[in-house]
Amino acid sequence: MHRNFRLLIKLRDRLYGVWFVSVFCSAALITLGLVACTPGMHRRRLIARHGARLVFRITGAWPDIAGLPHLPREAAVVVANHASYLDGILLTAVLPHNFNFVIKREMTGVPLVHFFLRRLGAHFVERFDAHKGALDTRRIMQAATDGGSLAFFPEGTFRPEPGLGRFQNGAFSVAARAGMPLVPLVIKGTRAMLPAERWLPRPARLSIRIQQPVFAAADPLQAREICRQIILAELGEPDLLRSSVAS
Repeated sequence: MHRNFRLLIKLRDRLYGVWFVSVFCSAALITLGLVACTPGMHRRRLIARHGARLVFRITGAWPDIAGLPHLPREAAVVVANHASYLDGILLTAVLPHNFNFVIKREMTGVPLVHFFLRRLGAHFVERFDAHKGALDTRRIMQAATDGGSLAFFPEGTFRPEPGLGRFQNGAFSVAARAGMPLVPLVIKGTRAMLPAERWLPRPARLSIRIQQPVFAAADPLQAREICRQIILAELGEPDLLRSSVAS
């Protein structure tokens, strides 16, 4: 009986995964085509937002969202935990279309994805070359000074194991120098839906929790730790920094 139940669950997950990927690929092709030929950044971002929303709506995976009023009317820097390839798509669906995403430069090696992200005004950051990384950060600071909102995954990448990793300094330095508020954002459920070792998503409850703004002007390093602790408290996953120290 238990074996049959497990087989049914596995079959359900497999069918859902195929359905999700089919919906995603169809929506992605249409969205990419429209973004490629549509003039104006504002219009392209609206198209991407609607395309991302369509994926989660059709597949029954639309997240429970709390805290949207915490997003400031003025330009801000959102910092979120990172657990899955779904995170960027989910934030595209949820955040206002005026947010520019800051993404690891390795994504420029994926031609279609790179083209799509550039058409949406994404910024790319080098993680392994300090000099190039500094140049990228200065360029992003200029964009922030010009009034653009930014969305960062300050962990830089995600890992197979649950938990919150070390935050890089970039988002917090940019916020401090540009005088922009930081908004901690907690993503839940994407790791369960599409963990690092899987290719097919499985059913899971997704949620977004947007926290009250933090101001970094006085001390960006302190703001980094405050934001990290806020996210950690809401996330309900282990602190990977403590785990590494303990080991």
